[in-house]
Amino acid sequence: MAEIIQKDGTWAFDGNALRLTPGRDKNVSLLRKELGELVVPLGALAGISLEQGKKSGRLRLRLRDGADPLLHATGGRLTEPHDPYQLIVESDRYGVAEYFVDEVRSALLLDQVPAGPVDAYLLPGPSVPLSVSAGDGTAGFDGERIRLEWNWKTEDAKAAAGARTLALADITGVEWHPAAGLENGHLRFTVRHAPTKTPPKYDPNAVELWGFKKDPLMALVAAAVQARLPHPARAAATDPADARPESPSAPVAASEDDHDALLRRLRELGELHRSGVLTDEEFALAKQAVLKRM
Repeated sequence: MAEIIQKDGTWAFDGNALRLTPGRDKNVSLLRKELGELVVPLGALAGISLEQGKKSGRLRLRLRDGADPLLHATGGRLTEPHDPYQLIVESDRYGVAEYFVDEVRSALLLDQVPAGPVDAYLLPGPSVPLSVSAGDGTAGFDGERIRLEWNWKTEDAKAAAGARTLALADITGVEWHPAAGLENGHLRFTVRHAPTKTPPKYDPNAVELWGFKKDPLMALVAAAVQARLPHPARAAATDPADARPESPSAPVAASEDDHDALLRRLRELGELHRSGVLTDEEFALAKQAVLKRM
C-alpha cells in the first residue's frame, strides 16, 4: 500500500483504488470538505503526475472522460482550490510523492487500464438529500426532485413565480459555471422541451452565482443530479433524433406528458413576457416554437 499524508489531505492506494481524504487545514476549500472522502477505482484513472516547485508541488490525477459526474457537470471549470483530484505536496515529501506516482502507474500498466472514455459513471457522485444556499437562491435535491427557492436578492419577476420543483424525469441536462471576473456564474437545469437562452438572473430553472464562498457548493447539487441522469455516452447513442428523423411534412405528435410540459412552458413564457424579461419578438418566436411541437 502506498500513502502520502499532507496538510492538504491524505491519498492512499491499495492496488485497486485510491482513497482521497481532504485535510483539516484552514486552506482546504469548503467544497472539498463537504465532498468528503472519495474512493476512485483504478479503472477510472487515465493517469497521474507530480509537478514540483521550489517550496511545494502538486499531485494530479487525470480521470477518464465520463467516469465522474462531478467533472462532467462542472465541465473542467473547478479551479485548483476546489479540485478534489489535486493534492499540494511539500517539497520535503517529493520522494514519497514520486513513489506514490510509480505505484499507481505500475498498477495501470499491469491491469492494462485504457485511458479512453467510459460509457458509465465509475464514481457515485455526492450523496442525497442535499441542499445548498448561494447566490440568489437555494437548490435542494432528494434524488427524485429538485427544489429551487428564492431569497430577497432574487430578481423580482423570477421571485414572483415562487419556489419551483423540477422532477428528475423532466431534466435533460445540468451545468455549473463559476463566477469569473465581471461575469456571474450559475447552476442551471435544462428542462425537457423547454430550452432557453434566458440569462440565469431571469431563468426560473437557474440559480445565479456571484462569486461568494459558498458558490462552489452548488457543484455538489449539479453532480448529484448528473449522476442520476443517463450517461452522456449512452444518451448520445440512443438519441431519438438519430433513431427517428423527423420530416417537416410528417411531424411527430406529442405524448400526453409532453403536451402537459409544453402547456407549462407556454405559461412560463407568458409570465416572462408580462414581467418584461422577454420582448414581444422573443415571446412570439418562443411561443411559435412551442406551438409547433404541440
